[in-house]
Amino acid sequence: MKTARRITATLLATVALAACSSDSDDDDGGNAVPAGWIRGTYSSSGTGYVDRTDPVSKVSDEIHGNTRSVDRIADGRMAFLRYRDDIVAISPHTSGRGSLIEIDDYRTGYSRWRTHLGSWPDPSSASFRGGGPGSGK
Repeated sequence: MKTARRITATLLATVALAACSSDSDDDDGGNAVPAGWIRGTYSSSGTGYVDRTDPVSKVSDEIHGNTRSVDRIADGRMAFLRYRDDIVAISPHTSGRGSLIEIDDYRTGYSRWRTHLGSWPDPSSASFRGGGPGSGK
């Protein structure tokens, strides 16, 4: 009888922990930046990855289409995709054709691209929970 209770208690505890660890805001499989897909799809450059033909808006749509971002911003010439822990910045390639794709962790990317990111949460603020929606709960 004691063994059955222990097994039942263990199973209930496991189910409870699993329920607590799931995040209802993360309906997209964790929302990690698709770094492997980007690496395999675009050419490597010294500062990131390059699509030598497609404009910023098309590359942004391609990356977002592969793995949905939490938020997207396009500010004229550039586009930014916000993932759980990272920012993908897409800008015109210096050659005048195509796009440059750069991946930064959220804190570094926010610091670097702050003037373009509008209402995205500032990781330096006291209220920042980190990791995007659902984190820190």
